Amino acid sequence: MVQTAEFASPDAPFRTSRKLRTDTAVGPEAPVQPFPIYLSGPVQRGFGRGGKDLGCPTANLPDESLPAMSTVTQTGVYYGYAQVHDAEEGDNAVLPMVMSLGYNPFYKNKQLTAEIHIMHEFKSDFYGKEMKAVVLGYIRPELDYVSREALIEDIEIDKRIAINSLGRCGYEAYKMDPHFILPKL
Repeated sequence: MVQTAEFASPDAPFRTSRKLRTDTAVGPEAPVQPFPIYLSGPVQRGFGRGGKDLGCPTANLPDESLPAMSTVTQTGVYYGYAQVHDAEEGDNAVLPMVMSLGYNPFYKNKQLTAEIHIMHEFKSDFYGKEMKAVVLGYIRPELDYVSREALIEDIEIDKRIAINSLGRCGYEAYKMDPHFILPKL
């Protein structure tokens, strides 16, 4: 979770209606600058709202791992791949992810956060485990919501768009990126 006190939480527009189709991909056929963006660090505890309140558990990287992201992008929702090292058997693969970078205006956060949702059912939590992520594209800007249900609906749409976007050849190749190679002991 990035906690940057010197930034003021900007006003995000309210979601009025979602025009994106859920069966489509966003962005070009392969990542373009500033992507790919590489992130890594031990998973930190966040606010605990993702899994409990939204049905979408998130993993948070430490503040010092995020300048590569927050200095070259805007707030919003992104997609890419992530991997948790030393996770239980079957849980350490390179997997699709969506990431929210912003102030979570629905929750009135005052500090910038980055929350990664890995699209996989993990057997157990992985706080303290090393996580690596490659951010490959942008889905949409950060929005505010009039209800939790509208936020959850958009999260589900974002996940489907991420899967469709990552299914293109120019993105699938990043599952084998050297960033994800486990260190030899």
